[in-house]
Amino acid sequence: MLFKDITPLLADPAAFTALTGALADLSVRHGATKVVGLEARGFILGAPVALKAGVGFIPVRKAGKLPGATLSQRYDLEYGSAEIEVHAEDLRPDDRVMVIDDVLATGGTAEASLRLIRRAGAEVAGVAVLMELGFLNGRERLNPALDGAPLEALLTV
Repeated sequence: MLFKDITPLLADPAAFTALTGALADLSVRHGATKVVGLEARGFILGAPVALKAGVGFIPVRKAGKLPGATLSQRYDLEYGSAEIEVHAEDLRPDDRVMVIDDVLATGGTAEASLRLIRRAGAEVAGVAVLMELGFLNGRERLNPALDGAPLEALLTV
């Protein structure tokens, strides 16, 4: 398991503003009407991105964390399996959704989120991340699920 610490970036107001501004610009450029943030660091980035882009924010959470009616999606991880959920009523057929997260690693969570978005009837505007760990080949896993939607990484390591 490999972790990248983004907290120094978050602690610097100028850097955090530049980061969320860049992700908001991508969201606007790709015509997003909603931003989905993936638990948990995707919430930290996704909410201010949605505000700057002038669109709504929707959290995608681990199973059992959201009240009310949800849609869920199971997926495989490199160390087991997991399940994510979204509120069933938060996405509509006329929505174009940009998925925001801090890191693209193996692509499993992002892939599951794209399935959830489409199952809710919305369109995927794209995926935008701060950092892509290229050596884990998440882009290759994610490409079929993107179905032509863009994957934007501000940094690739």
